[in-house]
Amino acid sequence: MTIVKDDLGFPWPGEPEALPPFVHEGMKRCAHLNHAPAPEIATAARKHSDRYVRGTSPVLLKNATLWTGEKDGTEVLHGADVWLEGGVIRKISKEGKKDFEEEMVEAVRNGHKVETVELDGAWVTPGIVDVHSHMGVNSVPDLQGSDETNSFKAPIQPWLRSLDGFNTHDAAFNLSIAGGITTMLVLPGSAGNIGGQAFTFKPRWTDENTPQSMQVEPPYVIRHGEWQRTRAWRHIKHACGENAKAWYHNARMDAAYDFRRAYAEGKKLKDKQDAWCAAPKKQKEPFPDSLEWEVMADIIRGHVKVNIHCYETVDLNDLVRVSNEFQFPIAAFHHAHEAYLVPGLLRQAWGKVPPAAAIFANNARYKREAYRGTPYAAKVLDEAGIKVVMKSDHPVLDSRFLIYEAAQAHAFGLEWNRALAAVTTTSATVAGLDHRLGYVRPGYDADLVVWDSFPLAVGATPKQTYIDGIPQIIHPHVVRKPAAAQKITPKGDYDKEAAEAVLARGDPDLRPKHRSANIVFQGVSALYLSGVKTLGSGEPGTVIVENGKITCAGKECIAAAGEYNTIDLKGGSLAPGLISFGSELGLTEITAEETTQTGNPPGILDDNKILSGLLVHAADGAQFGGKDELMALREGITTGVSCPTTGDFLKGMSYSFSLAARHALEQGAITNHAAALHITLRQFDDPHGESSLGVATSIGVLRRLLHGEVGKDEVAAAFAKVAAGELRLVVSVTSADAIAALIRLKRTLPSMRLTIHEGHEAWMLADELAAENIGVVVSPPRSFPVLWDQRRILPGPPLSNLTLPAYLHSRGVKVGLGIAETCDARLTRFESAMAYAFAPTTFSRQDAIDLVSANLVEVLGLNDGLGAAGGDEVDLGFVAYEGDMFSFEGRVRAVRAPGQNAMDLF
Repeated sequence: MTIVKDDLGFPWPGEPEALPPFVHEGMKRCAHLNHAPAPEIATAARKHSDRYVRGTSPVLLKNATLWTGEKDGTEVLHGADVWLEGGVIRKISKEGKKDFEEEMVEAVRNGHKVETVELDGAWVTPGIVDVHSHMGVNSVPDLQGSDETNSFKAPIQPWLRSLDGFNTHDAAFNLSIAGGITTMLVLPGSAGNIGGQAFTFKPRWTDENTPQSMQVEPPYVIRHGEWQRTRAWRHIKHACGENAKAWYHNARMDAAYDFRRAYAEGKKLKDKQDAWCAAPKKQKEPFPDSLEWEVMADIIRGHVKVNIHCYETVDLNDLVRVSNEFQFPIAAFHHAHEAYLVPGLLRQAWGKVPPAAAIFANNARYKREAYRGTPYAAKVLDEAGIKVVMKSDHPVLDSRFLIYEAAQAHAFGLEWNRALAAVTTTSATVAGLDHRLGYVRPGYDADLVVWDSFPLAVGATPKQTYIDGIPQIIHPHVVRKPAAAQKITPKGDYDKEAAEAVLARGDPDLRPKHRSANIVFQGVSALYLSGVKTLGSGEPGTVIVENGKITCAGKECIAAAGEYNTIDLKGGSLAPGLISFGSELGLTEITAEETTQTGNPPGILDDNKILSGLLVHAADGAQFGGKDELMALREGITTGVSCPTTGDFLKGMSYSFSLAARHALEQGAITNHAAALHITLRQFDDPHGESSLGVATSIGVLRRLLHGEVGKDEVAAAFAKVAAGELRLVVSVTSADAIAALIRLKRTLPSMRLTIHEGHEAWMLADELAAENIGVVVSPPRSFPVLWDQRRILPGPPLSNLTLPAYLHSRGVKVGLGIAETCDARLTRFESAMAYAFAPTTFSRQDAIDLVSANLVEVLGLNDGLGAAGGDEVDLGFVAYEGDMFSFEGRVRAVRAPGQNAMDLF
C-alpha cells in the first residue's frame, strides 16, 4: 500500500500498490509446496478415465474366474461377468448375477456395438504393474542411437528425467503387453547414485503417439498455456553399491557423502522456499528455485516416491540413515538381495510405512553384492512384514515374463495371493497408483489380463490383455490348457531351507547332507529313462535302486534284504539328469569379479593375421563347488557344459562335468574333456564395446581354417577334425543371414557336424537346417530381440502359434535348450516344462525332457571320443521327483550324479 501526505504533511493511506508479478508467481508455487500428492480415488461413480479413447466399444467379459485383489488377495469370484466402458471397469456381477441390461441399452443408445467375450471360466486378473523397467530408455533392439538409460556426466543428477529419453519405437512394447504388462515405472539406469526422475507409462500406443500421451498421471501438465503441478506422485531413482563404484570409481564412502550433499542442497532450498512462502507479500526477490535441486526439496516434503537400487546390507544401512537424517520416506529398495537378512533394518527407515522390497526371484550372483541372493527371499520378507514386489529391471529380464517371477516366488514359499499381489496390487501401491490400478474394482482403469491357466502355473500365458478397456493382442494364438492347470497351487514348503539361508547370513552350505546307495521309491507314476522298462499300467508303482543303479521298476518290485531308504514320490517320476549349457557355469563364480574367473582366451586375429598355436580347452580352467552349480544340482541338473568365453571369433574346446563333483580329479567329475569346438559370429560390434570380426570376415576365416589353408598348429588341427566330421563345431550366432552363410559353407563340407547356438532367427531356415542335419541350441529358450541381428524372433503364444524350439522341432531339427546366465542353470527343468506348456501338441513330455538332456548330448558332442570307437553313451545320472516334474510343485528328492554309485538325498 502506498503512503501519501496531505498539504499539512500528515501521512494518509492511499490506493493499494499492486504486487509485483514475481510475487503472484511465487504464491502459486507456494500453494503446491505443502500439499502432499492426493490423487483422486476411483469409485464406481467414475464413468470415464483420463485415457479414454472415444469410440472404444464397451466390452462384456462373461463367465470369468476373477481374482480381484480384494480381501488381502484371497477373493476369487467364479462365473463373474465384467463390464468395461469409458476406459474403466464399470460393473462386476458376482457368482451368477448377470444383470447388464441397463448398460447394454445405454451402449446401443449411444451408438456402440458391445463386444461380448465368453471366457468359459478363464482366470482374469488386474493388469501387471512393473515397478522397475527401462522400457523406452534401454530399448530393443539395442542400438547406440537409442540407448538413453544413463547419463555419464556425474554420479548425482536428480534433474534428469526418463521421460525426456523415452523411445516410442521400442520393440518390447507389444512383447510385454503379450505378457500382461499394462503399466510400468520407467526408471533411469543405475550408473550414478542419483540417476534422475522416473515416470509411469502404459505400453499402449496412443493416437498422439508421444511419450507424454503414454504417461499415467503425469506430475506436471500443460493447462492454459503453462505448466501446472498435479496431485500425482513424482518418482526418482537412486542407486548405491557397485555400479557407481565401477563407473565413477566412487567408494561407498564417496557415495554416502554424495547422497548427503545432494539432500543438504535440497534441504537448503526447501528452507529458503518455506521462508519465502511464510511472508510472500514482503518479498523483494522472486521465489527461490533451482532446476537442479528442486526435486530434492520435494523429496524431503514427502512428495516423491524414492526408488533405490540397493543390494547389500551396508548400502541399505547407509540409505536408511540418510532417510532419517533428512526425514524422507523410501518407497522401495530395488534388487535388495540382502534385504531378507535385515528386514528389521528396513523398518528403521524414516516414515510410517517401511520400504517395500522390489526383488528378483532368481537373478543373482552376477556380482559380489548379489552373491547372497536366495530364491526364498520373497517368503522371508513377507513373513517379516515387508511388502514384496517382483520386478523385471527390463530388459535385464524380459518383462513379458514378469508373471514367471511371481510364480517362482510362490513355488519357493510365498503364498499364492501374495505372489499375485506382488505384480499387481502391491506393485501398484508402491508406484502410487493403487487408487486406480492393481485391483478389479468398479471405477478402476480397465486394465485386465485374461489367462489361459491359473496365472502362477507353469507357462501361464495371456489370452488377451486389455489396457484402458481396449484389447491389445490382435488375433491371439491360444493354447488349450488342461483342467489341472486352472487350479490354485499350494506354496512350496521351504521353511527349513529359508531358515538355513538366514541363519548362515546368506551363505548356507549347499552340499548334499545325506547319501544312500540303496533306495526304494514308492508312488512312482512315470519313468523317462532310456533302457529302463516302464511301470506298465500307469498306476503308481515302485522303483528299486541298488548301488546307484535301478534294478527293478514295477508294481511287483520287492527290495532284497538289507538297509534301504524308502521315499514316497507321491505320484512323481524318475528322469535323466538334466544338462545346463550356454553360461559360464563351471568357469566363473562371480561374473563381475575377475579373480573368480578362469579368464578369456586371446583373440584369433593379431594385426590382421591369424594367430598360430593356442587352442584353449575350458576343462583346463574347470571350477567345482560353486554356488550356482550346487543350487542347480538341487533342482535336478547333473551335468554342465561350458566353453571358453570371448568376444572374438574362436572360443575353444568345451567340456562337460558333474555338478556334484568337489574337484576335477574326482570320479565322474569331467565327463568329456574336449566335447566340441566353439566359435562365435556377430553381425556387428556390440554397441557397448565388445568387439567382433563381423560375419563376412568370420566366415572368411572359418573357410580358410576348414580347408586347411592355415598352418599346422593345434588350432588348424582342430578345424581339420571338424572338416572331417571327427569333431563337432558349435557356432554362437543369431541372425538368419549369418546362419544361411554357415549352411552354404556346410554344403561344401558334407562330413562336417554343425550346431547353431542361440539361433534367434533360425526358424526362418528350419527346413534347410533339417536337411543339413544341423542342430540348434536355442538360447535363451524364450527369445527376446536384444540386438539388431536378433530382431526377427518367433515369440510364441499369444503372438505366434509356436515358439522357436517348438517350430524347429516340428520341422525335424534336433533342438536343445540353453541359458545365458549361470544363475539360470537351476531353472533348466522349468524351461523344459514351459516349452511343453507352450506347445503340448508339438512336444511330448519325453520330447521336452530331451530338450535339456539327450538332444544336448548329441548336438554338443558330449558322446564323442569317450570310447575306443567313440559314441559311448553319456552318463547323465538320474533324478527322482516328488510330484509332477512339469509343475512348480514338483520337487527333487534324490539325485544320482554322473559316475556315482549312491544318490544324494534332498
